[in-house]
Amino acid sequence: MADSPRLWPNPPSNSPLPFPHTPMLFTMKGLYPLSSPIMPKKEEIGLQELCQFIHNSSLEDGRVVGDLINTDKCRPLLIAGELANPYRLCDIGAPNMPLIPVRIENICRTWADSLDARDVNPGIHHVTIVRSPGWWEVCFLTLLEPTEMKRLVQWLDGPNPNTWVPKRLAEGTIRLEDDLHLSSPNLDDISWDGVAEKINVKLPPANGPAIDLSSVIVPINTRSGCYNSRGRVIRCVHSPQTEFHEKLFRRGSSFKWSDMLNFL
Repeated sequence: MADSPRLWPNPPSNSPLPFPHTPMLFTMKGLYPLSSPIMPKKEEIGLQELCQFIHNSSLEDGRVVGDLINTDKCRPLLIAGELANPYRLCDIGAPNMPLIPVRIENICRTWADSLDARDVNPGIHHVTIVRSPGWWEVCFLTLLEPTEMKRLVQWLDGPNPNTWVPKRLAEGTIRLEDDLHLSSPNLDDISWDGVAEKINVKLPPANGPAIDLSSVIVPINTRSGCYNSRGRVIRCVHSPQTEFHEKLFRRGSSFKWSDMLNFL
């Protein structure tokens, strides 16, 4: 039995809590748990193999994702913030979207240094991606037709066109992941020499293949970039949105987006 997206327990203002605890298919009528097919036994997979893997993810009634969306016409989008929140997707009127867990490595989710006041005053922060050597965490990936992908990315813009742009990464790793309880490094695992941060624990062994980065679209904030906390990046894993805004956020403190990540 599917649950309504409107019953999702975490509203967008609590981001980054919105992530599901299982692979899931979002529809405007309900949320359906997905069972993933056998993980590909490869170091890396391309677009066709990724789409086939998601195509074959199955619902409880025996149908597969490919019965509900045309995966041949879709492309992968990394959804690192509100675009993985079923409540928000319902607000946007999103199409059917599989929410598939992935692990990102050597990049991290962090807060964009701008506020979106469409919901609340003074506004909420959206999530962008930046460089973070040695880091890992779990987030989600979806498949969308290009026109729908453009519409979702443009929704992030709000009243400021071209604030968010779709990019393909030239660094980091995105890989399929089957352990949604995988822990990221703690704050105590990160050292800071005043110039650069270092993750002092090793990346855990891979559970799934890396995905060809040239095939994955990643929404990136290009208006102000990401938040600069006295030279350091604030990771969403360590600082939920309300805590970040009330205790850390200072207007006008940001990294330039193009300095924080390389693109194809």
